[in-house]
Amino acid sequence: MSSCWGAGGSPGLLPAALMPPPVAQKCWLPGTQCITKHDHTKPKARELAFRKGDIVTIVEICEQKGWYKAKHNDTGEEGLLSASSVREREAIRVDPKLSLMPWFHGKISGVEAVQALQPPEDGLFLVRESIRHPGDYVLCVSFGKEVIHYRIIYQENRLSIDASVCFYNLIDMIEHYMKDQGAICTKLVKPKPKPGLKSAEDELAKAGWLLKLQHLTLGDKIGEGEFGAVLQGEYMGQKVAVKNIKCDVTAQAFLAETAAMTKVRHKNLVQLLGVILHNGLYIVMEYMSKGNLVNFLRTRGRSVLQPKQLIQFALDISQGMDYLESKKLVHRDLAARNILISEENVAKVSDFGLAKVDPKGVDATKLPVKWTAPEALKNNKFSTKSDVWSYGILLWELFSYGRAPYSKMTLKEVTEMVEKGYRMEAPEECPPSLYTLMKSCWETEPGKRPSFRKLTEKLQKELKHIRDS
Repeated sequence: MSSCWGAGGSPGLLPAALMPPPVAQKCWLPGTQCITKHDHTKPKARELAFRKGDIVTIVEICEQKGWYKAKHNDTGEEGLLSASSVREREAIRVDPKLSLMPWFHGKISGVEAVQALQPPEDGLFLVRESIRHPGDYVLCVSFGKEVIHYRIIYQENRLSIDASVCFYNLIDMIEHYMKDQGAICTKLVKPKPKPGLKSAEDELAKAGWLLKLQHLTLGDKIGEGEFGAVLQGEYMGQKVAVKNIKCDVTAQAFLAETAAMTKVRHKNLVQLLGVILHNGLYIVMEYMSKGNLVNFLRTRGRSVLQPKQLIQFALDISQGMDYLESKKLVHRDLAARNILISEENVAKVSDFGLAKVDPKGVDATKLPVKWTAPEALKNNKFSTKSDVWSYGILLWELFSYGRAPYSKMTLKEVTEMVEKGYRMEAPEECPPSLYTLMKSCWETEPGKRPSFRKLTEKLQKELKHIRDS
């Protein structure tokens, strides 16, 4: 904690003794992003200038109660502000009408597109599916008193109007022509939304989750997910991890799950910092320097990691999952590969908002069979209790120092054997009490499995027992 004031002992407003006592406010921790509640365009010495709705990042808490040093996310300037000047970012409501492409009208005819773009307005536009050329799209732009139709050709996973410029997706293409007229009649100025759809960009910006591309620097690839690369990066001087999802259909499918991530904040969940709409979707998250739990365990082993540390990791994960359970969120892909380790050796659950994304519905061939509960494999019944089953497998991974579960069995054999009641043996040197906990997670009847709250309580007792002994 810093005094923040400098030699004057006040924030440049009044001597400390004359300052009114601040109203009780929520305490914002360094790194928290907040939204400003009003204009403050004529700051006094050392204060931060801002307008209503700007995003600022708390840099440090000042000794003078109710004051912070903060950084403006657009200008990069730092200065002082009072707690009463900012509010928490809002959670995004999961709404099927929320669209990354509100200007996409689907399969409508050219005549219907012309009718939608009335009255004429230069730069008013929409995109539709091509009826004449299935698989292609059409960009319809109002210019003068006409509507001009540009065929967008889809070839080799790229989109193009003019062969000289190609795009990965429609979002990227629209963004380009809003900045550069290129081969079309005018720059795109105003999207014509499909009736009933809301702009995700507007909603994200209003709630404070839309980040600016110019503040993001991308670095090396640190992972590869099913839906795209994970890159290390920096945002406003803060190390971050970034997922880039280029396919616009997949990006749209991720939107509801990203919205779910805005509702949660817990020390054992990887924190969403915001999203950037560019080249599809960039999901910006906190950076976890020690990577995923599987690699962490395999590269250290028994000689480095004592049972006490393993139990602490197990507790971290159960606490994160207990919080998700309280929010009625189901993970669906809980496994050691989806647990990340921070610089301070704290285990955090990742991909909790993203695990159930599949734009075409659940594909049984893609399920992580060895981690998935029997009722989820057989009847597609995912619940907190199916997450508990997966947690039991994760515990087995943890106490076997990163070994693959059911290592000598095919997926078909795992499914059949588990259905018949087979359960894995305890990992070598695993404390008996922990193996008992694993087996309780593998009860055939979901209702007989413990809750994450109960698992947390048992692990806290285990940890206390080790510390006291």
